[in-house]
Amino acid sequence: MILHITTTAGWPVERVSPVDGDFVHCSDPGTVHLPANRLFAGRSDLVLLVVDPAGLDVRWEPGDPPIPGGPWFPHVYGSIPAPSVVAVYPFPPGPDGLFELPAALARS
Repeated sequence: MILHITTTAGWPVERVSPVDGDFVHCSDPGTVHLPANRLFAGRSDLVLLVVDPAGLDVRWEPGDPPIPGGPWFPHVYGSIPAPSVVAVYPFPPGPDGLFELPAALARS
């Protein structure tokens, strides 16, 4: 499974489409906190979509901007149809304004 961060206003939709380019930015459970903290620190209007990548054009690529030796992220080229989203979790920041993987996902 891969993860995509979106707003509560941005879900549900029939498909998640790329916003800035050819792909939808995604993460894996071990890296989702990195873009969340860099791009969304302190926001309380987010959800985390759990996406089944089967049948999607997923390419693992360096982050943007690339970090030498840093993690690679799954990018979905094209859009993500709603049936590929298998779960949705609230994604609030902690008291310090930073994000961690939701406990329910960490256990699964």
